[in-house]
Amino acid sequence: MAGKTELEPWQWPDEQWRKIVNHVRAGKTLRPKTWKGGARMAFAVSFDVDHETNELRDGGKSYSRMSWGQYGNRQAMPRILALLKKHDVKATFYVPGVVALLYPDEQKRTVDEGHEVALHGWIHELNSVLSYEDERMLMLKADEVLTKVTGVKPVGVRTCSWDFSPHTLRIEKEMGLLYDSSLMADYDCHELLLDGEPTGVTELPVEWIRDDAAYFWMNRFGAQRPYTTPKDVLDIWMRELDAAWEEGGIFQLTTHPHVIGYRSRLWMIEELIRHAKSKGSVWFATHADVVRHAKEHAV
Repeated sequence: MAGKTELEPWQWPDEQWRKIVNHVRAGKTLRPKTWKGGARMAFAVSFDVDHETNELRDGGKSYSRMSWGQYGNRQAMPRILALLKKHDVKATFYVPGVVALLYPDEQKRTVDEGHEVALHGWIHELNSVLSYEDERMLMLKADEVLTKVTGVKPVGVRTCSWDFSPHTLRIEKEMGLLYDSSLMADYDCHELLLDGEPTGVTELPVEWIRDDAAYFWMNRFGAQRPYTTPKDVLDIWMRELDAAWEEGGIFQLTTHPHVIGYRSRLWMIEELIRHAKSKGSVWFATHADVVRHAKEHAV
């Protein structure tokens, strides 16, 4: 086409695609010989506490979808916290700054009951559409709010929708964060590299297979509908758990209160906990504690 100067990806010189690929990369694996107390496997369950921000981030004003988010606070979070307390399981909750301002008592209760509250953006924004300055500002703003509300400074981050910009890792390094949990290069913890250099930031990997939204998300006006039964999803997660136990690794799970926190779904978390306990030699821990142990005891 006349006047077109930008190259197509298939026309890129090697140095161009290599620079993109190598900008953020998985580095040294950090797998300990055993987990805390000699446990064979680490069980790390997390909850992305998005609440109303799923609607707000795109400028949405649907009160129906915001009520879905409010369910996360009114019903799901109390049920989740009660379930974790019943089984003495500690978890990690990733909370946008706006959610912390809407529901400060929820975050205080979460921390008071021994769980981790970590960063999850400001209003569930997508990092890839932001400048470095705006992304950094929102991360620092969220960090300030979560620290003030909970009394505990966050040490970890999960980017919203796992949306990782070219600036994200640089900002995490500048903030001195212990870990990130947004990328999918491995099962094990590993150090993240920025342009080939170690950052000191550890990745605790996620995966869509181990995320409830991929199976249960509902979009009334789109093609996306819940299509997998809880029983079938549980079977997938059980297989992931069993494999993690066989390998002596981590079973990591990502869920959302307004998705998993229903009477017909929350039992799945309880079944996973019971199954893990039946195997014995399992350490139930927050993401931060898993990362600290992996860094300190990696072989």
